[in-house]
Amino acid sequence: MEVRRSSRRSRTVSAYREGDRTVVLIPARMSEAEEERWVGVMLKKLEAQESRRALGDTDLAERAERLSRQYYQGRARPTSVRWVTNQNARWGSCTPAEGSIRLSHRLQGMPEYVLDYVLLHELAHLLVPGHGPRFWKLLEAYPRTERARGYLEGVAAAGRLPRGAAPPVD
Repeated sequence: MEVRRSSRRSRTVSAYREGDRTVVLIPARMSEAEEERWVGVMLKKLEAQESRRALGDTDLAERAERLSRQYYQGRARPTSVRWVTNQNARWGSCTPAEGSIRLSHRLQGMPEYVLDYVLLHELAHLLVPGHGPRFWKLLEAYPRTERARGYLEGVAAAGRLPRGAAPPVD
């Protein structure tokens, strides 16, 4: 474990894994007693987060496998499927060369058909790179593609509204 003090950091404390090491970032002015307390708090928080993520990732991988069998005859075989918290500009991403799929945590709590669509979209990238006609032909097999796309477009549009503003209603 490594504690890094920063003079630019005034109040916040954070922790993350860097390979097999845990890094805790704290303000430089923090006392040793505060450091010790915060390290304990952040380690517990990190462990709880990883535990929740591991369970969720297992469920996500099983769901992707089921969807691949149902819509792509099992041909799309990801090596990993996981939730991530660093995707705020897109719903999911896929690295075909690695076989990895990452879904934004913002999808959690959305209707299942929306999650299934995003998973199928990323699974399709394992079979066809890009968004050409062959790619969209694969997604036509999912009957709720247009509905899910509309839902995601609505969520994205609502996110661009000024805080407190309601979307227009005819």
